[in-house]
Amino acid sequence: MSGNYYKGNEVSCCIKYFIFGFNILFWLLGMALVGIGLWAWSEKGVLSNISSITDLGGLDPVWLFMVVGGVMFILGFAGCIGALRENTFLLKFFSVFLGIIFFLELTTGILAFVFKDWIKDQLNLFINNNIRAYRDDIDLQNLIDFTQEYWDCCGAFGADDWNLNIYFNCTDGNPSREKCGVPFSCCTKDPAEDVINTQCGYDIRAKSDSEQKDYINVKGCVPQFEKWLQDNLTLVAGIFIGVALLQIFGICLAQNLVSDIEAVRASWVPPPLSMRRIPPQSNKKASAYYS
Repeated sequence: MSGNYYKGNEVSCCIKYFIFGFNILFWLLGMALVGIGLWAWSEKGVLSNISSITDLGGLDPVWLFMVVGGVMFILGFAGCIGALRENTFLLKFFSVFLGIIFFLELTTGILAFVFKDWIKDQLNLFINNNIRAYRDDIDLQNLIDFTQEYWDCCGAFGADDWNLNIYFNCTDGNPSREKCGVPFSCCTKDPAEDVINTQCGYDIRAKSDSEQKDYINVKGCVPQFEKWLQDNLTLVAGIFIGVALLQIFGICLAQNLVSDIEAVRASWVPPPLSMRRIPPQSNKKASAYYS
């Protein structure tokens, strides 16, 4: 037997393999999200023209996949490999990175509560910028349509916000067939219709306000989002608390594992002389040594 040995302290296998198993799922899911994002960009030709990433005036939903997937990949890699190899650097990186994310989430929640009016203005600005770019990106278009259908809304604060889009504005010089209209996702649903009428919003804003209510949802998405938050406050709060507790739990487990590893390393002691291996020697010298 050679080298050092330890006694008295051991690394907890339960914590080690729990962190490993939990983070390998995050690692694989992060890889999948990044892969989906790269595939989506490839389909849109973004990868062949990298500069087009910044050309879109609104939000490219693919960024959500890339950013979330990238963070999950980095966290999963650090936690998975750090636990498996008992690498304290990766485990500490995992803890600090997770702590930074938790701090940012907490700060964002507090600021959103304190500066509610400012957040509302920024949300209005964000939605209007995406309305302008509605026809520029198919993923953004699908995201806006989904949002308007899910919350039964139209525009940021009303259907007239679609005047910001060059295809839907009501100016005299607009040659578009969609002039003075809204996307089909603004239209009220008819349960009897099995096929979506994508032209239901044509010329609708040329009608009076009272007539528009019969065909489209006139409420804006910002007020509808506020109403949804109020109606689902318990669910939203529960999700945020659950995520926060999961992050704190992960940090504690990683720090516990780091402490175990450092305690084991600190307990390493040189073996007694009787357990040390004798260096290889010639037969003559070895015989003299043992005589």
